Amino acid sequence: MYEIRDGQGVQVGNHNVQHNIYERHVHAPAVITPMERVEAPAGLINLPERSALFVGRGGEMRRLREAITASSPGSVVVTAVHGLGGIGKSALAAHYADTHRAGHSLVWWITADAPTSIETGLARLAVALQPAVGTLPLEQQTEHGLRWLATHGGWLLILDNLPGPNDAAALLARLPGGQVLITSRRTTGWHDITTTPLSLDVLEPGQARELLTRILTHDDPGADAVCAELGYLPLAIEQAGAFMVETGTTAGEYLDLLGRYPAAMYGETAEGGDTQRTMARIWRVTLDRLADTPLAGKVLRVLAWYAPDDIPVALLSDLDDELAVIKSLGRLAAYAMITRTGEAIGVHRLVQAVTRTPDPDDVHRTPADVAHARERATRALSRALQPLDPEAPQDWPVLRVLMPHAQALVSNTDPEDDTGDTIFVLGQLGRFLGNQGTVAMATGYLDRCLVDCVRVLGPDHPVTLTSRNNLAAAYESEGNLRQAIQLYRAALADRERVLGPDHADTLVSRSNLAFAYRSAGSLEQAIPLHEATLVDRERVLGRDHPDTLTSRNNLAGAYETAGDLRQAIPLYKAVLADRERVQGPDHPDTLASRNNLAGAYRSAGDPGRAIPLYEATLADCERVLGADHPRTLTSRNNLAGAYEMAGDLRQAIPLYEANLADRERVLGPDHPSTLTSRNNLAAAYEMTGKLGQAIPLYEATLADCERVLGPDHPDTLISRNNLAYAYWLARDLGRAIPLHVATLAARERVLGPHHPHTLSSRYNLAAAYESAGDLRQAIPLYKAVYSAYKRILGPGHPETQAVRASLRRARGR
Repeated sequence: MYEIRDGQGVQVGNHNVQHNIYERHVHAPAVITPMERVEAPAGLINLPERSALFVGRGGEMRRLREAITASSPGSVVVTAVHGLGGIGKSALAAHYADTHRAGHSLVWWITADAPTSIETGLARLAVALQPAVGTLPLEQQTEHGLRWLATHGGWLLILDNLPGPNDAAALLARLPGGQVLITSRRTTGWHDITTTPLSLDVLEPGQARELLTRILTHDDPGADAVCAELGYLPLAIEQAGAFMVETGTTAGEYLDLLGRYPAAMYGETAEGGDTQRTMARIWRVTLDRLADTPLAGKVLRVLAWYAPDDIPVALLSDLDDELAVIKSLGRLAAYAMITRTGEAIGVHRLVQAVTRTPDPDDVHRTPADVAHARERATRALSRALQPLDPEAPQDWPVLRVLMPHAQALVSNTDPEDDTGDTIFVLGQLGRFLGNQGTVAMATGYLDRCLVDCVRVLGPDHPVTLTSRNNLAAAYESEGNLRQAIQLYRAALADRERVLGPDHADTLVSRSNLAFAYRSAGSLEQAIPLHEATLVDRERVLGRDHPDTLTSRNNLAGAYETAGDLRQAIPLYKAVLADRERVQGPDHPDTLASRNNLAGAYRSAGDPGRAIPLYEATLADCERVLGADHPRTLTSRNNLAGAYEMAGDLRQAIPLYEANLADRERVLGPDHPSTLTSRNNLAAAYEMTGKLGQAIPLYEATLADCERVLGPDHPDTLISRNNLAYAYWLARDLGRAIPLHVATLAARERVLGPHHPHTLSSRYNLAAAYESAGDLRQAIPLYKAVYSAYKRILGPGHPETQAVRASLRRARGR
């Protein structure tokens, strides 16, 4: 058609029309040999580049070899290696395939992480076997690759990072022979397609160190610490090593950066590294696959705040209904994000660290979601701890399960984020650890608890006042009596102001302060305060109230400590009678009173009365409380001590030995009561003259006390004094005198110059100087002790008279 323009006509004529002719080159159809007749080229293998960093895994390689070769001819062997992302499944598969490549007609690797990746991998296999297949559509190429596998044997096919067993079902159904090695994060369902699924765990500590050292190309003293912090996970160690090499960072500096900038470090990779293969990214991919179960992410975020092992399923009970939680745990376990054994859950510590680290760019770790998970975890733990009493042995088994999770939670929580639930967790944690003898750690938790109480609840809240009292008790147990007394005074003043002078809690504070004065040897302050507290409790609570009976018992104890057994013993008797009448003959407090009366007879040098009472008390404790109750073990120890005092070491030593074994078994080797038993057994050996047994036991006990309780704890000072005395008995004055000098200096500093233990140390040092012939130093020390005993115990007290005799002997030499 022509366009007609105004003013112009159309010229009509003959036109020569030129046609463009395109030349086509027609190829003859490629000749494609049936795949059944195609033989694999020699050495056909397409493994990823083998890493020079592969370490260890000897046992895993052997098990993998056994699984792959344990087949009958003419059947396909399928072996699945499953485990957490980053644990080294692909590296193990590549190392195995490369090591055993000579035994296969071909080795073919398919990265099988996407729905179409197996089809693509099979198509590439077909083209590698017969390039002419490349002219066919992709679907036909895939079919040719599959047909070759189905009609040949001796090959090894690796399906790397397969999402799950169903993703390979169609392929495996058509393979009558050959060997298939699958790696997957999915842990379940493999028994349907293989009889030998292999679970891959983290590296051994030595293997992890070797891996990091290879990357660094030198030894770093902090390598072990880095590997432990990263949970011995190969990918994490490779990522850390690459970063350290690139930045010139030492292991210590890396750990510092990891602590201060966790979000950045978990997602960091060295220049040129694979950004998809970082600690944060690999687990994000897994959680993306769990998007159809939103609760799974919530569950994992809560689990991230607890200790890695033995997390009770019950701590997740308030997240959703039971069935939903069970399904979520199953999904997480299926992708190796957790392990579950019965009612206990385990999570790799690095998975936890990444999961609880907020990252606004990760939908699974938004700051709000992470904070919400921490609050849920704290609330669940607080509720689990509510009904438990840290001082009740029947609750200890449950508390021992929960305490590691409480410690992990508070250690990973910024104190500024502590809530009322955190306060309760800290309080229970501190009380339990203090009761179990871990006093320094207990004091730290209770100190944080008090700071939180003041900030969250206010300085005068009843819980704050209780927290202050508990911290004072922890300092007292730690042997820091000055700090304990100062805090007890503050707690008493606050309770008198807030609750009133007659409130039951105020009276508790008054009693605790009196007891601390007694422990510090300040009997001139302890006894009047005990007396006043008893009067107040009788007036406010009544003569038969349990707290009143406790006050009466404590006053008797103060009299006993002061050496006033004429007042102590009748009062102990009266308390025992009152407790038998009011609380019953089998009440634990009644048993304690019976023990205390026996102890007073022992202090009076009357084993004839002490031993029958101790024997009866032990029988009652075993019947009422059980053979392994801590009070029963104390009663058994005290009976052994009474036998020892009576000179009956044939009964004392076996009882000490049995009691030590029981305390080690029930309380643990580091519990303060266990250390006391060890000291007492050493003392019994000493009394029999077996210094060869006594001294090594004293030395070991002192080392344990210094390690567990600290060098200045009163029990440590007792142990040091006893060892020095044993050296003196062995006539090893070169070791005895310096140890006595050090013990005396420590007791003067810790307990004060007039504490009974300080006076004992001063006397022992004087005796050691006298044995060495150094009377110029011995006599002034004897005189100082004699003067103090006359003032505290009275001039006629047996101990005062014994010191006087020593002074006269020294002067007469």
